[in-house]
Amino acid sequence: MLENHLHKHFGFDTFLNGQEAVIRKVMDGRSAAAIFPTGAGKSLCYQLPAMLLPGISLVVSPLLSLMKDQLDFLRAHHISAARLDSTLPKNAYNTVLEKARSGAIHILMISVERFKNERFRSQLKKMNISLLVVDEAHCISEWGHNFRPEYLKLPVYQRQFGIPQSLLLTATATEPVMEDMRAKFDIHKEDVVVTGFYRENLVLEVTPTAADKKKRCLLERIRKAPQAATIVYVTLQKTAESVAQFLKDNQIEAQPYHAGMSAEKREAVQNRFMRGGLPCVVATIAFGMGIDKKDIRRIIHFDLPKSIEHYSQEIGRAGRDGQTALCEVLACRDNIPVLENFIYGDTPEKSAIHGLLASIKSNKGPIWEVKTMRLSKEFDIRLLPLNTLLVYLAMADVIRPKLSYFEEYAFKYRTKTAKITAHFKGERKRFVTAVLDHCQTRKIWTAVDIPSIVKGYPAKRQRIVSALEYFEQQGWIELQARQAIEVYDALTQDFDADELADRMYTLFKKKERLEIQRIHTMVRFFESPTCLSKRLAAYFGEHLEKERCGHCSVCTRGPATIETTASLPPLNQFDPAVFSTEFKKIAGAKAGHLNLVKFLCGISTPAFSRLKLRQQPNFGRLAHYPFKEVAAWIRKDQ
Repeated sequence: MLENHLHKHFGFDTFLNGQEAVIRKVMDGRSAAAIFPTGAGKSLCYQLPAMLLPGISLVVSPLLSLMKDQLDFLRAHHISAARLDSTLPKNAYNTVLEKARSGAIHILMISVERFKNERFRSQLKKMNISLLVVDEAHCISEWGHNFRPEYLKLPVYQRQFGIPQSLLLTATATEPVMEDMRAKFDIHKEDVVVTGFYRENLVLEVTPTAADKKKRCLLERIRKAPQAATIVYVTLQKTAESVAQFLKDNQIEAQPYHAGMSAEKREAVQNRFMRGGLPCVVATIAFGMGIDKKDIRRIIHFDLPKSIEHYSQEIGRAGRDGQTALCEVLACRDNIPVLENFIYGDTPEKSAIHGLLASIKSNKGPIWEVKTMRLSKEFDIRLLPLNTLLVYLAMADVIRPKLSYFEEYAFKYRTKTAKITAHFKGERKRFVTAVLDHCQTRKIWTAVDIPSIVKGYPAKRQRIVSALEYFEQQGWIELQARQAIEVYDALTQDFDADELADRMYTLFKKKERLEIQRIHTMVRFFESPTCLSKRLAAYFGEHLEKERCGHCSVCTRGPATIETTASLPPLNQFDPAVFSTEFKKIAGAKAGHLNLVKFLCGISTPAFSRLKLRQQPNFGRLAHYPFKEVAAWIRKDQ
């Protein structure tokens, strides 16, 4: 019985709502989806089957922190699991691969980008994979709140590597997103398990608060129980720093957490919070995914969240022990322009799209090879929208993703060449000799000249890479791979670049409108005259029988009115020349109208990073003004 295995491996006596239904579908050999609220036990839906299936469960997770917390839980229960990521030391990485090939681990966690890695792909073919698990599966849907273009390739990878089953996990799928996920992985409707989103122990409150009163209000909340585990969510990194410092100045033990901190500092903050040694973290949304701390008593949104989906995901981290937890939004409209500006920053300029299309059109031959970092810099498109554009072009049958490979391989010898070749005979020895003969040693590292090897010996590239991998597994060399190249089939060059650029730009503008709409849908939700708990559940397709939860702020105090509280001086009081002179001097060819608007609104681009424009004093000077108003003001002055 499944209950016996549950107790044996995890020490639990009963399943939570929905878990057993999902696990039975997986054990019956079917692909399935689990759509449970945050903290409702989605992870067990793959963890228990992983102990019972014959092969490895391959788990795709979007964040390193998510992998880390799940691994800590599994290891605490003596379950063999591991992750592959770029932070692992070389020896540890190779040890994980060896265990995965031999079947010595039950669960292997990776990021979706790992599938494109030439070295990993060659190793994956040697593993026995029973189940592909997609965590945060809503990332596959363009209609979801956190679309990741790389996720669209997961069904293709499943077919390529012959993985028989998939399991999709998410907490934030609306009905259209649910249908999109199900269709892409060919999962039958009856194999989608939805448990509902209402959690009775969460007290949802919206408190209209003027921008200049927020810190004081936050301090009052935390002082009521200063040691209660609390996450304070903010939009900007600098806000995380200033709010954490304010709390510390008022004898509240708090630390900031954001993507601008080093990985070591972030990990230290997270570990202290998880152990209970740090009661309060002031964080951007970089913090929280996969955090499984049962006793979080407060989630306070110092700034408005990005969407209802983000809000639902973030408050879901509270009260996982079933005890009452406060989820409060200190609400005003002042940071809405900041949220919108992030969205505008992800829409590439039409001229940049046109430039990329010209690159495809001028490409020689049926294969288009690119370095995405170089493309990003060349056309000044941020990496996420660039990857989205490449997906759009694949969907338009202009290109087709093929694989990734490394431009450069290099190694350090750990044993002599003659000793390596002595392990082989016949044709294999001639091949190994040809490989090593075409390597150039410079001091410590030896460069591998793959084109020269292929020219001098009738071997395919994959065989050469596999040989190098084998040499490393045997401890004969230490191997490094550098400069990832993305390979696409160029399906056609017979397209009108102007027309296609217009079409791609229209898709981005549509996505932009959808994301802006999410913000205003969220504000309407917070101003709702009906019960917040009921309305939140309804947003995700769950219809509660009772009209009122009885404990949200609408039920206890009535609806909120969210207002703009900060008095910003009119733009016409500023002199645009004061802002633009230094920008134009540094930006040079990049000093166009739209880039000046982005600069003033605090929206970075690859060119800004290269030119160090983020360090200029006027970067983000108008971050709290609406993007379109700043654009109109600049245009009027020019």
